[in-house]
Amino acid sequence: MNRFAIYMSSYALKTLAPFSKARVRVHGEKNIPDGSVIFTANHFTRLETILLPYYLHEITKKPVWSLADSELFQGDLLKTFLENLGAVSTEDPHKNYLIIKNLISGDAEWIVFPEGMMVKNKKVFIHGDFGIQTDDNIVKAHTGAATIALRCEFYRERIRRMQSKNKSEYERLINYFEIEDPVKVLGIQTYIVPVNITYYPILAKENLLTKIAQKLIDNPSVRTMDEIKTEGSMIFSGVDIDIRFGKPIIIKKYLYNSLVESDLSSERKIDFDKNIYSRPAIKNLSDQIMNQFLTSIYTMTTVNYDHILAIILRYLPKDLEDEDIYTLKCRLFLAITRLISKTNIFFHKSIYQNQISLLTGDRYKKIEHFLKAAIDTEVITSEEDKIHIHSYKIDDAQYFHNVRIENPIYVMANEIEPIKEVVESIQRITEMTPIEIHKQIKKYLVEKTKTDYFKDYKQYYIEGESKDKKIGAPLFLKAENEKAGILLLHGYMATPEEMKGFAQYLHKQSFTVYVPRLKGHGTAPEDLSTTKYPEWIESVEEGYVILKHTCKKLFVGGFSTGAALALELCTRRQDISAAFAVAPPMKLKDLGASFAPAITLFNNMMKKAHLSKITKEFVNNEPENPHINYIRNPIAGIRELERLTKSLEPELKNVSLPVLVVQSRNDPVVNPDGTLKLFNKIGSTKKEYFLFDYDRHGILLGKGADRIYKHIESFILQFID
Repeated sequence: MNRFAIYMSSYALKTLAPFSKARVRVHGEKNIPDGSVIFTANHFTRLETILLPYYLHEITKKPVWSLADSELFQGDLLKTFLENLGAVSTEDPHKNYLIIKNLISGDAEWIVFPEGMMVKNKKVFIHGDFGIQTDDNIVKAHTGAATIALRCEFYRERIRRMQSKNKSEYERLINYFEIEDPVKVLGIQTYIVPVNITYYPILAKENLLTKIAQKLIDNPSVRTMDEIKTEGSMIFSGVDIDIRFGKPIIIKKYLYNSLVESDLSSERKIDFDKNIYSRPAIKNLSDQIMNQFLTSIYTMTTVNYDHILAIILRYLPKDLEDEDIYTLKCRLFLAITRLISKTNIFFHKSIYQNQISLLTGDRYKKIEHFLKAAIDTEVITSEEDKIHIHSYKIDDAQYFHNVRIENPIYVMANEIEPIKEVVESIQRITEMTPIEIHKQIKKYLVEKTKTDYFKDYKQYYIEGESKDKKIGAPLFLKAENEKAGILLLHGYMATPEEMKGFAQYLHKQSFTVYVPRLKGHGTAPEDLSTTKYPEWIESVEEGYVILKHTCKKLFVGGFSTGAALALELCTRRQDISAAFAVAPPMKLKDLGASFAPAITLFNNMMKKAHLSKITKEFVNNEPENPHINYIRNPIAGIRELERLTKSLEPELKNVSLPVLVVQSRNDPVVNPDGTLKLFNKIGSTKKEYFLFDYDRHGILLGKGADRIYKHIESFILQFID
């Protein structure tokens, strides 16, 4: 019977797999105990009835049964089919007996959706208590799972006691529950394991299933189209599904009650639904257990960007009619930085990554998609760089059966409300003024960049090879009467020290200068060997935001790899006044680049052959400035530099601000032909190209560097008001 259920779940998933873009991640499998287990899960879509049994069987290898809405058991054929799937109707008069008989042996597992319905609006927390808000009224969650678990453990313990006190009652119970192995039954316990299933993003739009439904169904109801649009979008448009198992609730400890104890020890005959004097106590205990597993279910929600943004919109002061979009992004960024330290909260995997891109163009479209959904459903209106929030759309109850289409933002905010710690933390951020928000972000980033460096330095430090700690530290020079802010970016295998002379020169000219440390630099080559070029971009973005929150006007420039990174930033930002690029590495003469592909291929072959010990991870480097640069060059780092320049080249056309490109004619590392090619591809109508006759790569250090300093300064001054 249950093999067929698992087969059908597996068949459904395998049938959908070639078309589905859903990504399922399972967490907390170790929380599943061996014994009699009831899994209580939240219910948002019909997908749970397929996904949860399938993944539970994959983990435990046991049959999985579940309760199903009685409305589904219409007609003998459908009733037989559902029963073969391992489903029992919620209206079956014998359901409790069937569940306990099946559960007590521990050979099968049960899934119960305590909400008793699909909670489409996710409104489960009302006036500080659990309850489900529908169109008409408030419905309480069901205590059935708790009652069944208590009864299961009650009869297990009663069988144990009657074994020595009343043999006939013992045998009657064994026969009644059709127990084949009493020793096994008495050797296990009953548990409830809370389960949370979170979908991200919540999508509801036209998809393959809606097109099919419109052809097959005449005038489909609002409810039907809501379900097909929402669930079809999740399957075909792509959604992350996090299934999380919470810590098991041990039911046996709830039997330590004087009234329950009296029934457990009584030698009289106790039928399944009669003669249980402790029924009121069991009812109270069921309420306690229900509150415990509901709390666990809803506080295990996998927090994502949409949740945080929805709560921000819900709690922004009502007198704040308009919110600057950048400030909204700042609130989101600050909320994440404060929440991420809370170890008792579960986050979507993307929240654990560096969030700086939220403030520098939203490269991963986290905010863009949310705002589009909010605009499309009229939760907000947008004009230029501001949004106007229609707060009543987030606060008031919505139509239950089409809310996922009509107002997904309301659903997102409701889902996170039970996690009070998260909501209260976000609330405090909504009460801050934009000026306070910007100051807090600058303070956070300045501290973060220092902390990150010191942590990496400690982790990768090599005696006799790593430079003095101050060489790699970020450099921040604040001018009193600043003309503007300048973001300076150092080169590959170098540190902020490489830009110190130029930074001090600019600071004397009344510029505020910030030189960030690029990730993987200033520590040891092993650090650089594990760093990817997007992490260099994130280092640049952190520096950019620090200066953005410091200065009204901003310039950016860099040397070598720093030059490429400066231009990369300019392909995405329109609020930079001008940029300069010194010796951008579009075409390399040396640096080990010509050997990198062959060495990488060799290394990969050796690793596949389990001969990692003979791989060559580094090549020697003879730097022009050994007090700054690494003396070993990681092959992986060279490959990342190549990937950076390859990704930059097609984007150069998007650089529209004024650009100065500087190159040494006799550069031994960078080929001037590549620099000229880069210059020609820059989309700006105002650009300058200067060639100097130096015979070294590091032209911002050493003899004659002041000539280049003055030339760059002269270029910048053109754009100072």
